[in-house]
Amino acid sequence: MQTLLTDRELLESLAAEVEEHLRRHIATADEWQPQDYVPWDDGRNFAFLGGTDWEPGQSELGEVAQLALTVGVLIADNLPSYHREVGRYLRTGPWWRWVGRWTAEENRHAIMLRNYLVVTRAVDPVALERMRMSYMTTGFRRPALHLLDMLAVSALEERAAAIRHRNTAALGENPIVTAMSDRIAADDELQSEFFADLVAAALNLAPDQTMRAIADQVAAFAVPEVTLADGRTSTTILAEAGIYDPAREPELVLTPLLARWNVFTRTDLSADGEKARTELAHLRP
Repeated sequence: MQTLLTDRELLESLAAEVEEHLRRHIATADEWQPQDYVPWDDGRNFAFLGGTDWEPGQSELGEVAQLALTVGVLIADNLPSYHREVGRYLRTGPWWRWVGRWTAEENRHAIMLRNYLVVTRAVDPVALERMRMSYMTTGFRRPALHLLDMLAVSALEERAAAIRHRNTAALGENPIVTAMSDRIAADDELQSEFFADLVAAALNLAPDQTMRAIADQVAAFAVPEVTLADGRTSTTILAEAGIYDPAREPELVLTPLLARWNVFTRTDLSADGEKARTELAHLRP
């Protein structure tokens, strides 16, 4: 049995890795501006300022694209909750700088999407704002996690988000929606890579402990879900449309990350690590 490391010991031991990968992330990430993707000339006042309020005939987006972008707004705009959940583990040195960078990147996704939806009148802005207020008031909470669990689930979540946005782009709804979705997906892919690299480093540092975290988070994994006014869930609609289908998670999300971490070829596990790996055997290629 390998010695278990505390979260504080892991934070300290992995700090240099965080610093290195944060520098790489910033150097690799494209600089882009959310306002560049919004067709401001399409905008006009609502009734409050003497214009015309929204009505369904003004939207030029299909239902699937409307929902996909609305879900994107609600998830990204709820960053204060995600920031709180992640940040409570990482309030030190390069870890805290990464939380700030990650939060800023996610927040501009929400800014871009919400501005686009409102300016183009693609969705009912009143309904969108009511959903946003409700979703953020409820907030995002998850059971207390150890550091390794948080890193593993974040890698999974960001990979899943990138797939959702790539598939939204593939709808070919219009050139702007395609460009926005591809832009967000590229960010999410880099964020997933950041978290995945830290999991890989943790596997070298504490193989059994990290394998246990991976197995637990794979077993518990579920993407964020939004319930609509008619009782349908975003999961059901997006799965039916091929935007994101949980049934394909093993193929698209889980197996690629397990391969990246060499889960099934490692030789440094003791009995505890082997037990955790056994729980992942159904995902072995």
